[in-house]
Amino acid sequence: MLDARNHQGKFGADYVRVLASAAGLMWGNDDVDLDGVDLCLKLPGRTPSGFSPRIDVQVKTVSRLDFRHGVLNFDGLSHKQFDKLAGTDYVVPRYLFVVHVPPVAKRYADLRTEGLLLRHLGYYLSLSDRVPLSPDDTRQQIRVKIPISNVLTATSLHALVADSAAPTYTR
Repeated sequence: MLDARNHQGKFGADYVRVLASAAGLMWGNDDVDLDGVDLCLKLPGRTPSGFSPRIDVQVKTVSRLDFRHGVLNFDGLSHKQFDKLAGTDYVVPRYLFVVHVPPVAKRYADLRTEGLLLRHLGYYLSLSDRVPLSPDDTRQQIRVKIPISNVLTATSLHALVADSAAPTYTR
């Protein structure tokens, strides 16, 4: 059986996989995590803005939320994890996904007559507007502020991927 920390993390990644499937996206992951990417999400085929657009995501989970002034304050990124998400020097856009999960694993999912319920919600944030930290920065955890309107749904996830397509080049 998984320990509580790994169980929570696995559920968070599976939560995103379910949303990706509902959004008609393909997902995958690298066989070794060297780049801070938990999942790659892709819209297969041609789209109006490019061929097979994709995003890379780092998935984090939290069982207690800190909401203030319309943002979720998330303190769960290490210096190294932050630097793997911050900035614009990526070929594929990167996002942080934070999934709010119940504190007790047996409450992660529930079967009802209406269907399967996954608890609770996921949120997304691009850190492309942030500058990677200097090597001299000794902070252990980095706070990021996620607007509470950035709720992760099948529709918003599809839009994140579809809008990530590179501009079309003309000859």
